[in-house]
Amino acid sequence: MQDRAGFSFRLIAVATILAALSGCAGRPQGVLIPSTAAEPAGATKVDVLVATTRRPSTVPGVLFSGERGSEPAVTEISVSIPPDKNRKVGQVEWPRKLPADPSKEFATLSVTPMKMDDARSWLHGHLTKSRRVMVFVHGFNNRYEDAVYRFAQIVHDSKTDATPVLFTWPSRGSIFAYNYDKESTNYSRDALESMLRRLATDPTVGEVTVMAHSMGSWLTVEALRQMAIRDGRVAPKITNVILASPDLDVDVFSRQFAELGPKHPHFTLFVSQDDRALGLSRRISGNIDRLGQVDPTVEPYRTEFEKAGIVVLDLTKLRGGDSLNHGKFAESPEVVKLIGNRLIDGQTVTDSDVGLGERLGAVALGTAQTVGGAASVAVSAPIAVFDPTTRRNYDEQVSRFGQAVGNTVETAVGQ
Repeated sequence: MQDRAGFSFRLIAVATILAALSGCAGRPQGVLIPSTAAEPAGATKVDVLVATTRRPSTVPGVLFSGERGSEPAVTEISVSIPPDKNRKVGQVEWPRKLPADPSKEFATLSVTPMKMDDARSWLHGHLTKSRRVMVFVHGFNNRYEDAVYRFAQIVHDSKTDATPVLFTWPSRGSIFAYNYDKESTNYSRDALESMLRRLATDPTVGEVTVMAHSMGSWLTVEALRQMAIRDGRVAPKITNVILASPDLDVDVFSRQFAELGPKHPHFTLFVSQDDRALGLSRRISGNIDRLGQVDPTVEPYRTEFEKAGIVVLDLTKLRGGDSLNHGKFAESPEVVKLIGNRLIDGQTVTDSDVGLGERLGAVALGTAQTVGGAASVAVSAPIAVFDPTTRRNYDEQVSRFGQAVGNTVETAVGQ
């Protein structure tokens, strides 16, 4: 019996590895070498401040390796995004060869190493009118350039009114380096905490939203927990935390969250029960549920999320663009726009002034039905938006669509 279980596990692991590796095949090395090609009409430039704990690389166009650096480094990188007519929202159009074709592919425009004082000046010069800063922490199996281009895509597609700051930690960019990557998040915890504190204490900054993906969620919550222990609370300007497909042991997260104290940021989670990467992580980690794979409508999760005031968006029924279903938050046009339009600026997706159609339709299955229409609600219903306000407001907001649709939506959120 054990041999059969072990064989099944190996099959799952091999399938997951092959699926993950297939997505990286064919990418040229050195995409961060600045392009000399002229930007075409309709292209968009995204400027990102990148902080890292990685070791510098000697390979041109790679900049930083997957090894651990002795000191944090800061770089400004400008990325050109192709015109909207030539790309799909949610996709990173990697160059097929170098130099990149900026009319169809992402291209690096400039790379500027900075000292900390220069970084502060950059931040002040790039603050938007909202004075919000969005910090992104990537996940497992990400190279430096993966994190840069993915974050540039999220910034562009979400159309967020926030200044983008990327924190990238030493990931070897290999599916076989899970344990190394996990230890690298612990290695980077102090640096992330220090960066978040500098942002939160800068008088020109109004608010900070932290968004983390996968294993980056562990690093993010640990840094915030450490800040709360050190300072007595998380810095007040850190108002929102978004965890996408969080690769976190549910028991550990419960303790981490409690240690943030009563004055903690507002948390939003993106989960999906069909996340194959988290399925493998669950097996590696002693068969304990991963936070990003739970069903928020069942106990004990439903009650615990409600008591904690955590908003959970269940994307299980959403079709993902990757074979592992691990990057839905960034690849779905509906979800990435929801991040930019509402979550980063501190709005919840269940405010009383937001109709049911918009609330659930924002993460619909790519449906073309009119947002707010009964058909849109019916299609969207399996994607549960769950938080303490939702259950109190459903009866009133569903009534205008008829009892049949109401029953569907109530079933989807577990009432």
